[in-house]
Amino acid sequence: MRAGRRVIRLHKKNTRPFVIPIFIPHRGCPHHCVFCNQAAITGTTPGSFTVESLRLLIEAFIKFKGKQRQHVQVAFYGGNFLGLNKDTIRLFLDESTTFVKKGLIHSVRFSTRPDTINEKSLDFIKEYPISTIEIGLQSMDDQVLALSNRGHTANDTEKAVALLQNRKYEMGLQMMVGLPGDNEAKSLATAQKMVEFSPAFIRIYPTLVLENSLLASWYQKGKYTPWSLHRCVTLVKKIYLLFQYNKIPVIRMGLQASEDFDKGSIVVAGPYHPAFGHLVHSAVFFDKAKEALRSKKGLQKKVSIHVHPNSISNMRGLNNDNINRLKTMFHIQSLHIIADPVLLEDQLTVI
Repeated sequence: MRAGRRVIRLHKKNTRPFVIPIFIPHRGCPHHCVFCNQAAITGTTPGSFTVESLRLLIEAFIKFKGKQRQHVQVAFYGGNFLGLNKDTIRLFLDESTTFVKKGLIHSVRFSTRPDTINEKSLDFIKEYPISTIEIGLQSMDDQVLALSNRGHTANDTEKAVALLQNRKYEMGLQMMVGLPGDNEAKSLATAQKMVEFSPAFIRIYPTLVLENSLLASWYQKGKYTPWSLHRCVTLVKKIYLLFQYNKIPVIRMGLQASEDFDKGSIVVAGPYHPAFGHLVHSAVFFDKAKEALRSKKGLQKKVSIHVHPNSISNMRGLNNDNINRLKTMFHIQSLHIIADPVLLEDQLTVI
């Protein structure tokens, strides 16, 4: 049931794959991290996913693949894939490979802990069509990792990264900001280390206090204070710009919004926002516009800011907050945002 692995780098402009997400919350996890409640995040009961469920889900998703998405991936999220027992790994990968052989999907990806990536575990999966492996490293600070009950060290991550690079897998990295013991300097140091790892892409998550997590108990007892939304956005903006400068795509900032999240029935406290990534991008554009306006000589009462059509929303900010703040700051009577397809998506000009 196996197929030889091809090395495919997907995360470039216009090459994002069509991903079929398979959630296996908590499965294969040897430790219960203080922040974790994967069942609440994914809406999937731990241990409830079967090979039959996998088959049906893949078949259902394939029907909705658009013509513009040429590459299809089955992606295992929410658990620690390489921490599953070998029989389960084999069953899931054999079933996925069946669809690869039929030409219905092209590769498999999964997320896993750094301490489960070793020569033996990679040997076990080497014949399967796996193109992408994501490491949930969360932090490169050993104190933060210990306080978060991660059960691994920064050195474990370094070893895992080296192994994936040696075997030519496309590698993604996931980090969290605001964990117990974390601060701006530690998160920025983690981000800088991630740059040195040269991943294909990155995800950035704020630490939220989720119901039924150990962190929720700590929060209620006053042992943990979550970061404010403003603090988190300000820091993630700096981290995002660091990755952007080094040409590393950030494919997600913040957890996927859901109805339960928005109702507040899952998030007890912390910097949750359904459009967290948009807030970060808007903060970046606000800073760019502020700098451009400050440097412009003879600023008029009527101003237009030109941006790429895809960046109009980011320039405006949530509820036009950027526009209103800039008008007040620079005493502008009229400020218009103009679509200009000649500009790059991260550029703007002031006229």
